[in-house]
Amino acid sequence: MNVTLTINGLTTQAYFPDQDIEQLHLPLLHRFSLQQRELNRPLVVFLVAPPGTGKSTLSAFWQKLSHESPDLVPLQTLPMDGFHHRNDWLETHNLRQKKGAPHTFDVTKLRDALMALREPGSRWPEYSRTLHEPVEGAIHVTAPILIVEGNWLLLGDDGWRQLAEYCDLSVFIRASPDVLRGRLIDRKIRGGVTPAQASDFYAATDEPNVARVLTGSRPADITLRMSGDGAYHFE
Repeated sequence: MNVTLTINGLTTQAYFPDQDIEQLHLPLLHRFSLQQRELNRPLVVFLVAPPGTGKSTLSAFWQKLSHESPDLVPLQTLPMDGFHHRNDWLETHNLRQKKGAPHTFDVTKLRDALMALREPGSRWPEYSRTLHEPVEGAIHVTAPILIVEGNWLLLGDDGWRQLAEYCDLSVFIRASPDVLRGRLIDRKIRGGVTPAQASDFYAATDEPNVARVLTGSRPADITLRMSGDGAYHFE
């Protein structure tokens, strides 16, 4: 299936094999729907993966599928990027170059927002790719199933570990570091930098984050594996 998705305000094209939709994506969404109906309140699902696994595209696709099938409970994607500390805070703490690492997020603010998801009508911040800053309350939370997606939601460190209290179900995407390296460097090159610049950025920023997510995350309820061609499989 070729689909048009909106991710972070930008339109993108994606392809998901029909066989994968029938054997993986729809069964997962039916599981989410069943659990939400049993809870009879908003279901919070953590979708966790290292950079380069396409988790934002995947969660946007799940959102599209859930709204197109009458058998599924509608879901909504809530990216974690809106909880970055603001740039002036990062500058003050000499962390601007580390933006995206665990300690550049406001975990207390994230915890409070997760707590608020149990009640209807809450709002969620969104990261502006134009301003490069969080925009407070930009997302109105409306769906019964909420996919909170990010790199660090299952991190075992203090502060992050306590977020488990507000998670009903967790999904982790695993992938080979070599596959992720190729995807992340290619993404930078398509963004307009040279291959050398892309490799340098990967070594300085993406590679440490990939390693930390893969080795420092707590076990999830469901684990998927992304293969070299970008397809997902149950592990």
